[in-house]
Amino acid sequence: MNCFARPPSRWTSLALLSIILLLAACSARSTTKGKITGADAKPGAVPDIVGSYSVNGLDPIGTEYGGNLTIKSGASPTEYLLQWIVTGSIQEGIGMLNGNQLRVEWRTIEGTKPSSGVTTYTVTSKRELYGDRAVTGLPRIGTENAFPNPADKGR
Repeated sequence: MNCFARPPSRWTSLALLSIILLLAACSARSTTKGKITGADAKPGAVPDIVGSYSVNGLDPIGTEYGGNLTIKSGASPTEYLLQWIVTGSIQEGIGMLNGNQLRVEWRTIEGTKPSSGVTTYTVTSKRELYGDRAVTGLPRIGTENAFPNPADKGR
């Protein structure tokens, strides 16, 4: 007896249709993964940026990287302490928030060759960060995006 000779039952068809719809919904959502979706925060209404983030970027020599970023409050209301754990290194920096711009001076504290530089992020209404990342001594500028981790999204 050939199992494939009979047409599928109504329940089988519904199950397959449900799976197809679920996959379509997931793939539609994935088109924004890794992309900034929030509007730039209004300078007087910047959301709290303290928390943990997933980062991805392109360094000044064209190499993609990823990792984690932790942001903590600093000594003043506009100061922040940042730590990146990215491909091959750990970096730390101190940032100052001015409107919706977070300017961070950073340096490598462990890992690959010592480096330092400045990153200037724009903060979005969804707590995302995006901006340019300069490395001291390199003529080109890289870019970096940071996305709040799911556990921190409710802040």
